[in-house]
Amino acid sequence: MSGGAKPILLVVAVALLDVDNRVLLSRRPEGKHMAGLWEFPGGKVHDGETPEAALIREMKEELAIDTAESCLAPLTFASHEYEDFHLLMPLYVCRKWKGIVTPAEGQELKWVRKQALTDYPMPPADVPLIPILRDWL
Repeated sequence: MSGGAKPILLVVAVALLDVDNRVLLSRRPEGKHMAGLWEFPGGKVHDGETPEAALIREMKEELAIDTAESCLAPLTFASHEYEDFHLLMPLYVCRKWKGIVTPAEGQELKWVRKQALTDYPMPPADVPLIPILRDWL
């Protein structure tokens, strides 16, 4: 790593789709970095963990639902430079899970139609994912 290089942070996210093709957005709770912004659910990939395993774990922790790796389809990714790090974030699509989507960490959740996705303020890394997701849906 050269002197000016920033660490790369690997985070994984999911566009969870319901039967009406609405996308689940999660609002970052108070006290967290970028609190109040809406994002695709997900989280950090731990050392030794695959992105898919991390996403399955995060969906269980954040949303109280279970899914399988076979239900996760990679769609696109974000590569975004923040002040302290560079974010690399694969975005998966998921239509199949077990359980009821529940805000297990006290976060606000909303099912959003694809046309309304831009109505929700998001972190800069999430914004370029919206047109790709909309075209795919």
